[in-house]
Amino acid sequence: MTETQTRPEDGQVVDIAIIGGGPTGLFAAFYCGMRDASCKIIDSLPELGGQLATLYPEKYIYDVAGFPKIRARDLVTQLKEQAFQYHPSVHLDERVEGLNRREDGLFELKTDKQSHLAKAVILAGGIGVFTPRPMPAEGTERFEGKGIHYYIDDLEKFRGKKTLVVGGGDSAVDFALMLDGVAESVTLVHRRDQFRAHELSVKHLMESNVDVRTFVELKALDGQDRLERATLIHNKTKEETTIEVDALISGLGFTASLGPISEWGLHIENNEVVVNTKMETNLPGVYAAGDIVTYPGKIKLIATGFGEAPTAVNNAKTFIDPKAKLSPGHSSSRKE
Repeated sequence: MTETQTRPEDGQVVDIAIIGGGPTGLFAAFYCGMRDASCKIIDSLPELGGQLATLYPEKYIYDVAGFPKIRARDLVTQLKEQAFQYHPSVHLDERVEGLNRREDGLFELKTDKQSHLAKAVILAGGIGVFTPRPMPAEGTERFEGKGIHYYIDDLEKFRGKKTLVVGGGDSAVDFALMLDGVAESVTLVHRRDQFRAHELSVKHLMESNVDVRTFVELKALDGQDRLERATLIHNKTKEETTIEVDALISGLGFTASLGPISEWGLHIENNEVVVNTKMETNLPGVYAAGDIVTYPGKIKLIATGFGEAPTAVNNAKTFIDPKAKLSPGHSSSRKE
């Protein structure tokens, strides 16, 4: 079964509707199968995998148990293979705009294409709708799509090119390390000398061939039909430098919005859905897991979402069937 295929019973009621097809949503779909609960995944993106597939397919992921490191696209492939064992229904490029609980207890999810019915809902929408943070530099608008990039989906696009990475977080550092050895040159500029990226990544950066310039900011971009040059400014000495650039990759991150989800009556704090230890929201029958949720001590890691997904599924199972066991036991004890 491919991610564009759907089961013939798509028009019928499923046990659990999962909003979001990223890592947490895919693992939740797998665990629905473990609990013998029918499910469907609905995602506004054209492919499964969330940010891993859309923004960072070439990036290595280090915080998944059992993998010293794994490329994002490969992790998504493994997650899909795992989830598709139980044949979930998949609906892509479909945005959920409304969520209502009918008088018969069923949840009706209205999308921009159709309506879906489910007995319970799990929100696994990651950070929501994400848009790139703008770069504060002259000439940025001129080179949108002509040398400016906000993610790396194919390293070969940058082979042999003079590249400039802006930022000091995980994305910027990872981008620079990915390009090292592929691009002709890699320059990373950061406005401070302290990085927000993981310590090990920063250590690898400092040991790489990347030209790291701290206390330096992007001032202006220039070129004819495409990006050709970048003017940099040292924010302490005010000294300006112009370098040749074929491609600029922004590592300034993205701003996120929950979109229609914020209008469904959920308890939301700082653009995140509040849940308890059962992954329950304030709406009975609606659960949430992954980066979209918040609770005391929450850590935003893929590994954390993998732990929250089974909790959400197990509690959704008992919501649907109060006679069902909350914990079915370990997966290693499941009989084939």
